[in-house]
This record gives sequence, C-alpha cells and structure tokens, in this order.
Amino acid sequence: MTYGYIRVSTDKQTVENQRFEIIRFCSKNNLTIDDWIEETISGTKEPSKRKLGKLLNNVQKGDLIICSELSRLGRNLFMIMSVLNEMMLREVRIWTIKDNYRLGDDIQSKVLAFAFGLSAEIERNLISQRTKEALARKKAEGVKLGRPKETELKYYKLRGHEDEIWMLLDQRVPKTHIADIFDVTPATLYRYMKIVGIPLEKDVFTTRMPDGSAHPHGPGTHPDQ
Repeated sequence: MTYGYIRVSTDKQTVENQRFEIIRFCSKNNLTIDDWIEETISGTKEPSKRKLGKLLNNVQKGDLIICSELSRLGRNLFMIMSVLNEMMLREVRIWTIKDNYRLGDDIQSKVLAFAFGLSAEIERNLISQRTKEALARKKAEGVKLGRPKETELKYYKLRGHEDEIWMLLDQRVPKTHIADIFDVTPATLYRYMKIVGIPLEKDVFTTRMPDGSAHPHGPGTHPDQ
C-alpha cells in the first residue's frame, strides 16, 4: 500500500498544495496513492493524538508513506526521529519530496535507524535526568510532591484558561464545543465554570468587572443598567 500523508496546522491553510506535490511526484515515479490521510492539527501534538498515529499503527511491512517534507511528521527532531525509527524497525518506507529523504531497506537507512534509536535513548535519559533534578529542587523548596487528587486532575486542562472560556462564551460558542476544545467532558466544564463563577445560562452573556466578578446581561438587560 502507498499512502499520501498531508498535515496543515490551521484551517486557514490548504491541503491542496501538498496534495499537488505528492500527485506530481507519484506521476514522475510511476506510483499510485492507495489512500490519503489528511488532517488539520498542530505538529506539536503527539502522533498518537493525530491521524498519523492511526496510520502508523495500520501500516504493514513494505508499505510506503509519502509526504511533502519531514516537518509534516512533527515539529521537533525527537518526535520525527521516533516516527522514523519505529517505521524503520517495522520495515515501512517513508519518502519525502522537498527533503528528498528516503527511509527504506538500504544500508544508509540502517545506519540512520541506529542513529535514530541512539538519539532517542539519549533524549529519554536526558529527560529523566532533568525530571529527577526538578523534583529534587521542588522537594528542597518544600513543594508537596505526588499525584494530584482525582478532583484536581479533572480540572487540570481547564485551570488557567478562564479568560479563554469567557471569550468563547462571549462569541456564543456552544459549551459542548468549548469542552471539545479543551479535551474535557461537558460535565467537567460545567462544574469548573461553577467553581470559578462563570454563569451557565445559555441566554445570559456577561461582562467582566474590574474586580474579576461577572455582571450578567442578556435580553432586556445591559451591564450599565
């Protein structure tokens, strides 16, 4: 199977340029794309949280993934190396057009696979070392360590985003969509809004007062009345 992988970071970008590049490349090399994988998501997201992750799980030995450039796979070197190393071990080919990169079964790819694996191991060790040093420093400063309570974990993704939630509500974005944006359940969003004092009423909009409190206004009301 030959796959065409396309990723853009925002919905303001178009996939058509990358698609054209891949189609033109395949035409010159007598290749045919059997399946297209397109997504609009930041490259900073882990592959497992992208369509790319599903693709990497489904490919078989001998399959070929074609993309416009290596940066489509991820936004940092470690992430890209991890993807290439995994595909190398599973004997899946990855070709890029702009970079003219070929991950295959030749000796050059085997050398690169060793380098990728070694680099990934070094990076993991460095991360572990930095984590241990940070924990030791926090402990010395008297910071309480350990797993947060379950109630705290529920609101971890929302904490510190109150202003963004206010803005989305003012733009009349449905709360179910806001929950999707922050990757939480609607019930968790509702409970957190109640905790921080953001009104839940659908037909009531609010103005933030100088002291941070909420002043409701809606049909028949005005914040200055």
